Amino acid sequence: MAKIVNITEAVSIALHSMVLVAKAKSSQMNASIISEITGSSKFHVSKVMQKLVKDGFLSSQRGPAGGFLLQTSPENITLLQIFESIEGRIVISKCPLNKVCPFGDCIFEDLTMIMTRQFRDYLQAHTLADYMGSKKSRIPLV
Repeated sequence: MAKIVNITEAVSIALHSMVLVAKAKSSQMNASIISEITGSSKFHVSKVMQKLVKDGFLSSQRGPAGGFLLQTSPENITLLQIFESIEGRIVISKCPLNKVCPFGDCIFEDLTMIMTRQFRDYLQAHTLADYMGSKKSRIPLV
C-alpha cells in the first residue's frame, strides 16, 4: 500500500511515548509499559527513549521502580522538537529527489515544498500539553 506521508516507527514511538510520559506526570513510565501500550518492541522503545534522554527531553532511572520523566514542562516541548530529535532537521526542498530535475521544471511543481512546510508547521504548533487529557489523545493514562 502506498503512503503519501511516511512516519517512521521510531518517530511514532517517540511521539506517543512522550505523551505517555507527560500524562504520567510525576510517576515514572518505563519501557515495558510503553511497549505494551504502543504495541512496539521493548528494545525499540528503549532505543528511542535513550535518544530522547540524550537530547535532554527526558531523564531516566534504572531498576524495578525506574523509568522516564520529562525534563521540562509539556507546554515547552513541541512535536517538531521530538520529530527532529529522532529524524534530524526537516529540510524544505523543492525536489523530492534533491537533485536537478531532468525536465527543467519539477513535475511536482511546489507540492512537496508546500506539504513539507505544512507538516513542519503543524508539528511546531503542537506541544505535548495539547495531548494531556484532551479528546485528541485516546492513549490511556497508566
